[in-house]
Parts: sequence; C-alpha cells; structure tokens
Amino acid sequence: MHQKLRLLDRYIFKQVLFTCSACVGFFVFMFAAANALKDLLGYLLAGQLAPESAIKLILLLIPYVVMYALPMGMLLGVLLVLGRMSADSEIVAMRTCGQSLKRISAPIFVLALAGVVMGLVVNFRYMPIARTVYHQELGQMLRTNALRLIVPKTFVRDFPHMVVYVSEKHGDYVRDIWVWRLDKEKRMIGFSHADNGRIELDEGKNELVFKPFQISTERFDEKNPEDFSKPPIRLEAEDGGSFRVSLANLFGPKTFNHKSDWSTLTELQAEKQKIAATEPAGRERERKLMRVEMIIQNKGSMALAVFILVFIAVPLGIKVSRRETSANLGVALIMAVCYYFLSTVVVGWFEKYPEYRPDLLVWVPNVFFIGIGLWLNLRVERA
Repeated sequence: MHQKLRLLDRYIFKQVLFTCSACVGFFVFMFAAANALKDLLGYLLAGQLAPESAIKLILLLIPYVVMYALPMGMLLGVLLVLGRMSADSEIVAMRTCGQSLKRISAPIFVLALAGVVMGLVVNFRYMPIARTVYHQELGQMLRTNALRLIVPKTFVRDFPHMVVYVSEKHGDYVRDIWVWRLDKEKRMIGFSHADNGRIELDEGKNELVFKPFQISTERFDEKNPEDFSKPPIRLEAEDGGSFRVSLANLFGPKTFNHKSDWSTLTELQAEKQKIAATEPAGRERERKLMRVEMIIQNKGSMALAVFILVFIAVPLGIKVSRRETSANLGVALIMAVCYYFLSTVVVGWFEKYPEYRPDLLVWVPNVFFIGIGLWLNLRVERA
C-alpha cells in the first residue's frame, strides 16, 4: 500500500513539477520581453546598444521578473495538471480508492513550499542584486557605446541645446561636421563647421568630446537671435579646441539612484537602523521606517503568494475539470491580477499613513485568499 502511495506521489509530483516549470518559464519570458521592449528597444533601434549587450541585460531581468512569474506559473501549472487529471477521471479513480483531497494534493503542497523558499531567496537576495547590476550595466553600456549616437547623414537631436550632423563616420573619425547651438526656446544662436575631426568619450567626466581639426564658427545675438540686422560674429581657428557634451542628461549620472526596493534583506535592515538612529522623532521618521518595513513585508508576502495561489488552485482545478489551456490561463490571470491589485495597489494607498499600519495590511489579501482556499477545499472534500 505504501509503495503504491509513493508511486502516486511521484506521479503527481512529476506532472506538477514539469508543468509548473514550463508555466513559470512562459511567464518569465513574457515579463522579461515586456521589460526589454520598454527599457531597451529604443536604444537598440537607435543603434546605441549592441545586440550582445541587450542579451546580457535581458538575462539580468530574469531574477526581477521571477518575483511575479513564480506565483503565476505555479498557479497555472496546478490548474492545468489537476484540470486534465479531473477531466480524465483520474481524480475520481483516486478518490474511489479512498484517497482524500489532502492526500492527493500533498506532493503539490510540498512543491509549493519549495516555491515559497525559492521566492524568499530570489526576493531578498538575487532580485535586488540583479536589479542593481542591471541599471549599472545599462548605464555603462550606453556610455561605452555613446559614439553610436552619431549617425552619418542624420540630424542628431539627442543632445540638449544642440543639433549635430556629420556626413561620414569611420570609427571615431568624422568628416563634414556641423554643430548648431540652440537656446531654451529652440532658436539657433550660432553654428560651427569643420571639415573633419574626431569624437571621443571622456569616461572620467561622463562627457562626449568633439575634436574638430579646423573649425569656423558664427555666433548670433543670444538675447535676440532672430534679429538679422546685426551681422554674426565669425571666428576661424586652425585648432578648433573641443565641444563637450554631458552624457548625464541622456543616460543619467554615473551613479544612479538606488531604490530601496532593490535592496537585500541585510541592506533593508541596515537602512531601518540608520533611519532610527539619525532621523529626529516625528511623522517623517515614522513614514520612512514604515516605507522600509513595507518593502520587507511585501517581499515576504509575494513569496508566500506561491503557496496561497496553489492552495486555491488545487480545489479549483479539480472542480472545474478543464483541459483547455486558454481557459485555465484566463482563470490564473484573473486570480493573480486580483491578488496583486489588493496586495500592492490597494495597500499602497495607505503607505503615507503609518498610523494605519500598512505593513500589516500587506498580509490582509493573503488572509482573504486563504479563507477562499479553505472554503473551496471544504466544498471539494465534501463533494
């Protein structure tokens, strides 16, 4: 008897493991692709980011999207497996042999607990590290490839108060350089022209440097550049010096703003201690402490969501008895969206009011969904 039960446990465990792994992979791909399109597509199309650099950044997105893909993938995987087994009357056969719902779902809950542990490790360790490295790498790659901003025979308008045009470009060597300077109202206040020159990247100062070999410049009245009654000031120079353009306006500073959401558990605890030690007592101090505590609680809540959504999916998958992937996908998406809406959006409304303890309100959706799961499990058990 025990041997048969072990065979049954292994059968259910393998079915759920393989299906859930595929579903988690599906959602990881979807979420990573969506984030890549939002963050990287513009740079790729503009030629500012090399394809191999984009692939590296997409891989760094995986720990971030796993935070959301893991609960949804587990939910969908359980719905698919139990829906198929119920439709094929496998669940009926198991229950006819005297197996209770708890016994049938035991290997599933073991897998769900493993998912919770994985979620905790990802949310508190690997996701923050990967998210920080992602933004550091993106900024560094864009700066390293800043020379890609200059496209031959194209009016480059990415630089503030400046339009640049070159007719030819070979590496860092360019020919027929035109630089128009604009005021705050986008009016031309002067232009410069050089037959040839070089473009270099000054990483220390985070600037792009134009070095024309010979340059002619005309300047207009900056206060009234549209007054053509005054002749422009013409300058000729054998050594044109250089134009420097700050890349901070395009790609941000070299040191980016590290968000608390991208901190590990150790860093969050250290931040709480720092706020408690340095901030004067008052509402602002309580608000900052509550903000950090909410991040900690939310990461833990998101990890526990794996078990909670599986707890609901077990009776729902047995009761609905669907084979259709699209129908189960729809059910999984609706349930996950409702959970995320309650746990992030609704609770976030109370973030600025520490007296309402939003750090505890984070767990209210979990309690609510556990209640739904208990009700569904009891209904299926009695059926």
